Amino acid sequence: MDAFLRTFLQQFQHLQIQLEEIASATNNFNDEINRIGVGGFGKVYKGEVSHSKGRSMVAIKRLDPTHGQGIPEFLKEITMLSNYRHENLISLLGFCCEGSEMILVYELAFHGSLDRHISSRHLTWTRRLKMCLDAAKGLSYLHDPNGTHQRLIHCDIKSANILLDDQWNAKLSDFGLSIMGPANEQQSVIVTSAAGTPGYCDPQYAMTHTLTKESDVYSFGVVLIEVLCGKLCYTYNSGRVEKKFVPAWIESYKQRKLNDIIFKNPTIQPLDQTALKLFADIAYRCLKESREDRPNMGEVVIELEGALEILELLESQEFNEWKAQLFYYEEISKTAEPPLIYRSEVGFMKLLYEGVLLNGGKTWFSINQKGEHCEMISFAECLDSSAPSKFGRWSSAYDSRFVVGSYYIDSYNESEWSSKTRVKTQFLSPGITYTVNLVFKFIFPSEVRCHDLLSLKYKLQGEANTSISFIACERDDGWWMCELCQLTSDHRIVDLEILFEGLGYILAEGIEFRPSDKVEHKDDERQPIIDSDANWEEKLPSDYEDIMKWSTISVQWTTKKEAYSIICKGLLINDGQTWLSLDQNGKKSHMLSTRAVRISSMYDDEESGYILSLPESRFGEVVHWASWTLNIYTEIQSQLLSSETTYASYLVYKIQKHQSIFEAPLEVKIDLFSDNRWYVYLASPQTPVIRPKVDQNTHNPVNRPRIKGIPQRRNDGWMEVQIWEFQTAVTTEMIPMHIKLRASGGKDLSGLIIEGFEFRPI
Repeated sequence: MDAFLRTFLQQFQHLQIQLEEIASATNNFNDEINRIGVGGFGKVYKGEVSHSKGRSMVAIKRLDPTHGQGIPEFLKEITMLSNYRHENLISLLGFCCEGSEMILVYELAFHGSLDRHISSRHLTWTRRLKMCLDAAKGLSYLHDPNGTHQRLIHCDIKSANILLDDQWNAKLSDFGLSIMGPANEQQSVIVTSAAGTPGYCDPQYAMTHTLTKESDVYSFGVVLIEVLCGKLCYTYNSGRVEKKFVPAWIESYKQRKLNDIIFKNPTIQPLDQTALKLFADIAYRCLKESREDRPNMGEVVIELEGALEILELLESQEFNEWKAQLFYYEEISKTAEPPLIYRSEVGFMKLLYEGVLLNGGKTWFSINQKGEHCEMISFAECLDSSAPSKFGRWSSAYDSRFVVGSYYIDSYNESEWSSKTRVKTQFLSPGITYTVNLVFKFIFPSEVRCHDLLSLKYKLQGEANTSISFIACERDDGWWMCELCQLTSDHRIVDLEILFEGLGYILAEGIEFRPSDKVEHKDDERQPIIDSDANWEEKLPSDYEDIMKWSTISVQWTTKKEAYSIICKGLLINDGQTWLSLDQNGKKSHMLSTRAVRISSMYDDEESGYILSLPESRFGEVVHWASWTLNIYTEIQSQLLSSETTYASYLVYKIQKHQSIFEAPLEVKIDLFSDNRWYVYLASPQTPVIRPKVDQNTHNPVNRPRIKGIPQRRNDGWMEVQIWEFQTAVTTEMIPMHIKLRASGGKDLSGLIIEGFEFRPI
């Protein structure tokens, strides 16, 4: 090995595998027993070796210079796969460079390469499309749409370089011809000698020797159409490409004759026409002659995800149940505005999943993945004619799904703005628990914070008392919602009357009936180690011996595994004032007692809280708080945190008095003078429940998703609510924390029992 090669490989020492072990694993490179393939690099063997991630069966590529590749490709493969890691790229596990031998060791692709399965009758359309999507995600990562690393142009995308693991997940391989280009550039043009594989090579690349990421896109388009047609893009004879099929396939697409060439097998369900069109359209766009007309790989991923979603719907139980009600859906769709246009039953179903306007554009109707109906009634349809027009007007400038737009309310005077609404639904699924939400936007969005305080006052028909919805949650569609009540539908029509007693500076779009998610909240505390945890040693902290020495009481252990088990379960350290444990990923978590944290009222009044002895606390004592503010000061020790981890901080507590005292939210600020604030609850928000079940409280919804600011009950009997979040760096340092909690309306927090403050990875 020359000096340059030795120096270059020094940085990858952790990946080196001895030639003696590789020779033994391959029975001295036995072609009959161990060879599994051959490529441009040389022959590929299988064998079991110890490597950087343990010991397993691997694929072993042995360089053969007579095949056209050599030292540059060998070094490039090591460099690329060490710097570029993704679930859809094959993993480099090691290499060997001894004497004249240059060998690369990869994870074993159990099912070999995609080209071997193109015409297989065992691959369903869903499986075929999933493999294409996997490969697209790997290539999108290499092309780096987000600019986090240097762009990599693969230069040899073909079905033979897409490998399939034991679960048929696809992974890109063979980076010996790859070329790096600058990140964050719209176009990376590189002049190079033409390379790649005939049939897959970008014609523009072959003619001009200029390379761009769109050259990879073209090659990937060839793979897509191969999978669609069930055959390779060329025939091979006497070591040469005899015939190329891509031009004929493109012509078939243009003439809308893809059904003549699409892969057909009686054992495989025919490809749905909607999915076929999406699949064929994206393949054709990739094969455009002009590079500017080709999509980027991010767009390819999105298109393939859409096609895959359709195919999965076809195979789902929900689709069969949906088909049984097809006549009903076709009937209600006759009121759609605008009229629905679709080519197949699946296309129709996809429209309903995305949402359609019914009843002349007054009702937004959709179906969720469980087949449950969702419905939103336009605020224009709900609003009583007596609504004070001087404080409101209709606006269509805020992307409302309704033609009339949203109702612009610009009054904060509760005595002046009040209005009765009547909401009449038609399409709710019977027997489903629905959350009824007001859907709106803030007029001044720059002042809005997640879960912002709203204080919306309203009264349901038949309710004697006014209800208050304090917080709003932002939705994926850019609108906000606040919960008004929950109800269980006993038929498809619900007639609901709501009196709003105060709305201000919002754009009300409509009142929505959304099926409640049945969320099972499980405690996030660490579970004891189990024998099947094969990666326990990787999760064991490097300073585990120091942790064991910190223990307040003497702990007995003799092996690393015993130490890991003890730390997972948790132990008291720092004179019993800190509880330290590990989560399921081996990240450190800890809870500080109230003695380990400085807490005070606004005026540092020592009488605001007093210590109580409480055996059920892991610290043996708690603080009973009585002020309307709670200031928390501490410095989080670096040795109690894991590096490069996002942590959430939780207040762990119990409520001694009736929880109605704590129904209003608490304002949380990062320090005394910051404008950055958010809100949390100590008692779960109470909203009315209409037609409750026999054992259900009339103001205590049971199906509420887990979100920040809403308290949760822990397995140890205590309550917790997240009050802060922070990120640790590569080198963990001491992190200061100063959090201020303040009760609204000047109410004190008498009856709040605080056990401590927990810091847990999220």
